Amino acid sequence: MQIGFGFLFLFAGGLSFLFWYISTRRPPAVLPISPAYRRLLQQHSVYYQQLTPYNQKRFEKRVQQFIQLKRFVPRNMPEVTDEMKVLIAASAVQLTFGLPNVYLLHFHTIVIYPDSYYSTISKRYHKGEVNPAFGIIVLSWKDFIEGLATPDDSLNLGLHEMAHALRLENVVRNDEHNFLKPHILKQWEEESQLERAKLRSGESHFFRQYAASDDEEFFAIAVENFFERPKQFWQELPHLYQTLSLLLNQDPLLLKSE
Repeated sequence: MQIGFGFLFLFAGGLSFLFWYISTRRPPAVLPISPAYRRLLQQHSVYYQQLTPYNQKRFEKRVQQFIQLKRFVPRNMPEVTDEMKVLIAASAVQLTFGLPNVYLLHFHTIVIYPDSYYSTISKRYHKGEVNPAFGIIVLSWKDFIEGLATPDDSLNLGLHEMAHALRLENVVRNDEHNFLKPHILKQWEEESQLERAKLRSGESHFFRQYAASDDEEFFAIAVENFFERPKQFWQELPHLYQTLSLLLNQDPLLLKSE
């Protein structure tokens, strides 16, 4: 009897572990987006406003899923509001909308400060950063909102930090990694190296000088321009624009016709 009970105990324990493991691996069921969330997208997301009704529904579903998958943490502020969650999620979904169900899973936590914050690591103030070691994206809400206020100045903190997260997510070993097509990524890296060299030499350039810092900053600034000044980007750097369009599998110039 003791052996029988022991076997049953182990069997039940094994089943419990199996069910727990499956439940943690399975993405949560996507809840319907709330009317309040939809109103926030309608009011504040220029990208969402330009989508066809069909794609707006797809966008809403991805925003809801992104919110469900993340932990939002306030710092030096009482709470994270629905507006914060929706607009931050919308920035991520805008960037990944052409990709197959990419939710930046490695970055499970989003920390929000009311304003720029002091980093004890870098010993300077930041507006935002991405920390792959801890799976965290950090944002200054003031600077995030300012990035949305002028949608055509190519200064968008949300897109900038999500672009950093996207590049890192692509190489992190998880269920999402390697979603950027390698041959297009290679083409992007070759073309961006040429453009960075022009910036470093002092040549007049469409991108701001900070893009010359490194590959990651160049990509993040390219993303800001891609979504906020797509026509000018295409006119000034058509080959680079086309490569980024292929890499992200979308073209902001064609939003309304897709």
